[in-house]
Amino acid sequence: MEDGVVTKLKKYLKVFSTLKIPQLKFSFKDCPLHGKSVFVRLNNSMLGVRCCVCGGAPIATSIAIVLQDQVSDYKNKTHYELSSRGAFFEFLKKNVINLTFSEYLDDVKPGEYSNGIQCQDIQKLTFDDSLFDVVTSTEVFEHVPDDASGFAEVFRVLRSGGVFIFTVPLFHEECTVTRAVLEHDKIKYLLEPTYHDDSIRGAGKVLVFRDYGMDIRERLTNAGFRDVEIVNVPDSGGFGFNREVIVARK
Repeated sequence: MEDGVVTKLKKYLKVFSTLKIPQLKFSFKDCPLHGKSVFVRLNNSMLGVRCCVCGGAPIATSIAIVLQDQVSDYKNKTHYELSSRGAFFEFLKKNVINLTFSEYLDDVKPGEYSNGIQCQDIQKLTFDDSLFDVVTSTEVFEHVPDDASGFAEVFRVLRSGGVFIFTVPLFHEECTVTRAVLEHDKIKYLLEPTYHDDSIRGAGKVLVFRDYGMDIRERLTNAGFRDVEIVNVPDSGGFGFNREVIVARK
């Protein structure tokens, strides 16, 4: 319990360290993750907007809205989430009866557990076919070396009629830009390396393999998905920030 409190405190301190006083604003809104709340804008950026109760940023609130809008009776669906941390994950833990979750852990064999968390490699999941009604992820696939295999694996483990709901940084260009590739277990950089923060590995530790463009629809249909939709959800905090959410059905 103490470790969890300390971890959460460190997270909040890190977030509030980005505060820029001239950009500080508050708004009283309903948070899609839990209900009535206060949102704060610490700075003029996507991650600078947070729910003061759950800490959710627009990425978490956007995917929660889309899940509730797109999946009737989502609480009773068999659900797989590709993370074990964050405001959206905590929302799923509280609301979804049958929830499976995992992380990619560097030193753990896929399918095995470390500290109660199962390791899975999205490029080669250990799950049986047609196991889940819903699969979700936030900001994962830009870090997957072979995203085609990852999308195919999500398709495989979804039941017929199942839905994949996820976010990635999405650029409004026609084509996805490949920044790096993995060749013979070695990374080949095609552009200047870009890294994102990670709750397990730390700040600036996770390589971005690609910047997704609008052809992400085609990448999903190539994996077998149908009715691929990009849903634009306004920021629940009311500050104008949002993350587009991708919905693909099997």
